[in-house]
Amino acid sequence: MCSICGEISYDMPPRQSVIRLSSDTMRHRGPDQHGLRLSGAAALAHNRLSVMDPAGGIQPMSADWQGKTYTIVYNGEVYNVDELKPMLSAKGAVFTTSCDTEVVLWAYILLGEDCPQHLNGIFAFAVWDGERLFLARDRFGVKPLFYSLVGDTLLFASEIKALLAHPDVSPVVDADGLWQLLFLSPVTVPGSGIFRDIREVLPAHAGYFSRDGLRLHPYWSLKATTCSDSYEEAADHVRALLTDAVVRQLGSDVPLCTFLSGGLDSSAVTAIAAKNTDALSTYSFEYEGNKQHFHRTLFQPQGDDMYAIRAARALGTSHTVLTVPTDEVAACLSDAVTARDFPGQADIDSSLLWFCRQVKNRHTVALCGECADEIFGGYPWFYRPEMLYREFFPWVHDPFVRANLFRPEWARPKDGYDALCDIYRQTLEACPLVDGEPDEDRTARVATWLSVNYFMASLLERKDRMSMASGVEVRVPYADHRILEYVFNVPWHIKFAGNTEKALLRQAMDGLLPDDILWRKKSPYPKTHNPAYEKLVTDLLKERLSRSDSALAALLAPEALAQLLESRGGTWFGQLMGKPQLLAWLLQFEEWVEKYNVQFAI
Repeated sequence: MCSICGEISYDMPPRQSVIRLSSDTMRHRGPDQHGLRLSGAAALAHNRLSVMDPAGGIQPMSADWQGKTYTIVYNGEVYNVDELKPMLSAKGAVFTTSCDTEVVLWAYILLGEDCPQHLNGIFAFAVWDGERLFLARDRFGVKPLFYSLVGDTLLFASEIKALLAHPDVSPVVDADGLWQLLFLSPVTVPGSGIFRDIREVLPAHAGYFSRDGLRLHPYWSLKATTCSDSYEEAADHVRALLTDAVVRQLGSDVPLCTFLSGGLDSSAVTAIAAKNTDALSTYSFEYEGNKQHFHRTLFQPQGDDMYAIRAARALGTSHTVLTVPTDEVAACLSDAVTARDFPGQADIDSSLLWFCRQVKNRHTVALCGECADEIFGGYPWFYRPEMLYREFFPWVHDPFVRANLFRPEWARPKDGYDALCDIYRQTLEACPLVDGEPDEDRTARVATWLSVNYFMASLLERKDRMSMASGVEVRVPYADHRILEYVFNVPWHIKFAGNTEKALLRQAMDGLLPDDILWRKKSPYPKTHNPAYEKLVTDLLKERLSRSDSALAALLAPEALAQLLESRGGTWFGQLMGKPQLLAWLLQFEEWVEKYNVQFAI
């Protein structure tokens, strides 16, 4: 994996010093090699994390065809290279490396704007042909791609910070960006870059920037159809699809591992990987003190530690448990903000950042179990329509909990709530449906649509930013579009057989996992339950707010803040955020405003 950035300016030649400065902000994504190329109206820069063909995959990479030179900067992995190469060679491609970058470049040269449809993988790339720039992003947005239009100039980059490093892009956040932070964060509205002048290339979109401007279009979308497969047939098909996705993603010229929580999703990926590779290493994560202070909840009924070890023994992997010290969870909050470029998910972000840094000591590539819940129906809003068909996003228990901490004349919480309610309604209405299908199928289909476009996008963003900030490439086998295309149309009574969440995936993995792992109830990514963490972030927040230059102190409502600080426990942001997490989020907000010199245009 890597970082890409560039500037296309037809009226004034791009400045090498500026594009280099932008690229340097993302060296963490590609610590192994750094490249920059100027070509007429274009400046393209790249930072490389070497995974395949370290010697041959240097970027920017160029190839000549029919009198034109094409230059690519690419971030990602394409997993069907072995299928694409013969087809492209037959059309005239000449390959000189074994890396997928060259395959993507020739795919564009020979297939044009249709090339993303032929790619199975995770990617964001730009190709300059001397006259115009082609941009493309993978179907689920696993790899990031942001842009800013400054007059007639296009700037693009893998991360927001690179765009903000450009002197013509200001760190201004308007009401729409603020409301996403207060009501939805870490989830954001698709296409939003939080900052007013920054946008995100939508997943499954591609297009051109030329003298006529920027034109992006979707090249892939979910289709709603009927499926007549039986439970057994569907399970067999899912098993075949997931096995193929995992095996495709095992290719690496550097050490590879899997993240193994002991839950169904990561255990399934690990089981397939272990059968198809030698001496597989696995990692699980825990917080200092959680064994002593764990509190069972409906959303998190049990801890992961014993199940991860149980799964590792059953699958014969070399397993390591990484236990993050409480003070490190707090210490990494600041770096997590920098990695994500806005306040995220508090200790869940900071601990993942710490974990990835430890993994990097031995491994550069990891496979994970992300995305299975959104595809197979692992959340309660899939089967509880009252959670789905309401005004606001179902994973937000109390939308106003953060907004009400700020001065109402500044946050304008009712306006923000109403605006996001409109977006939520429009999202549900956009879901593709089959006429006359049963209510339970319609509910599950809409829940999948919502979860993939919002919740899953947020989890993929978190995984990308925290892992790449550590120089680790994380692959996501469940984010193979063929799996979603199939499962999206499987009837709900099959996916929820026996009133069991993700029953179809469980049945598909029958025989590969021990029964206690196979049928274990979902447990989400863990958070710290150690009371020492709450005290630590409380003290840190009080200290920050006491400073005369505290930006946050002037924005908060004193009575609401005092009530929060004096409260005991409780769930503050639905299932995502308890009191310690809310305090840590405020710390991140303060850090973000200060570090990024955020200006609000509310």
